[in-house]
Amino acid sequence: MEHRRLGKTGRNVSVMGFGAWAIGGDWGAHDDVTSLKALHAAADAGVDLIDTADVYGDGHSERLIGRFLRERPGETFFVATKMGRRVPQVPENYEPDAFRAWNDRSRENLGVDTLDLVQLHCPPTQVYYTPEVFAALDEMVAEGRIRNYGVSVEKVEEALKAIEFPGVASVQIIFNMLRQRPAERFLAEAARRDVGVLARVPLASGILTGKLRADSSFDATDHRAYNRNGEAFDRGETFAGVDYATGLQVADALRDLVPQGATMAQMALRWILMHEGITTTIPGAKTPEQAMANAAAGDLAPLPPATMERIRDLYDARVRPLVHQRW
Repeated sequence: MEHRRLGKTGRNVSVMGFGAWAIGGDWGAHDDVTSLKALHAAADAGVDLIDTADVYGDGHSERLIGRFLRERPGETFFVATKMGRRVPQVPENYEPDAFRAWNDRSRENLGVDTLDLVQLHCPPTQVYYTPEVFAALDEMVAEGRIRNYGVSVEKVEEALKAIEFPGVASVQIIFNMLRQRPAERFLAEAARRDVGVLARVPLASGILTGKLRADSSFDATDHRAYNRNGEAFDRGETFAGVDYATGLQVADALRDLVPQGATMAQMALRWILMHEGITTTIPGAKTPEQAMANAAAGDLAPLPPATMERIRDLYDARVRPLVHQRW
């Protein structure tokens, strides 16, 4: 498994991470035994970065990861969690006492004294214009509560503003074949400032696996059923903000580009790693088979220039007019 340096953290992490949203219970049916097997399968394949959040299953994802860490004593993993979405998304809720309370809960859930990385979880845009917020995070590093901090953002503009603060070690941002805007400016600027980048929603909520159909159905607890138009949180989190029909059309057009012996999902993940400035990507997995398939994408040969150009052409023609300037 290839490793890349995660910016100012100084840590080298696997280019394929493990996204732990689904094992928290927000993607339909799941069971903890299978979720733990998925985590172990990923680790056996060389994955050492795990991304979670205090709100995934209201802490259930963190607690599962804590159990996983206890089951692999002596091994080193980099666990990134997030905080800030367990309360109403208003700027005044992002204050030191709340940070410490959230931090205490995550440390207890994960069973660790110090968190590797805490990311503000898609806070309101105004937060990025509030230096006191980042000063409070600096204090938490000084106190030994966290080793590093970063942000998870919805918009490129938020990412560019966040990395003006010197303590920001990483940015998590939606980046995939249906959401290409971060490559235009942000990735280069993040690299210049030594900021690690975690590409999230890499498979556009499953659209880029090529397995979804017009008649696919989703459990009522699955955000792909209840958030298609942003009813619960930002619309861009679900199918990367692209309407379902358009996403399916683009996925169908991508089928001929899939390398021999690979899946469309693996091609989508390899496409992300083709971009300088990306440290890792964090596809979700609910089963060992999914975890192993995701990890294997890191071993694919680089995509040919002609494939990269065709993917860009598809984006420009079918997706750019719909989402490019929005996020």
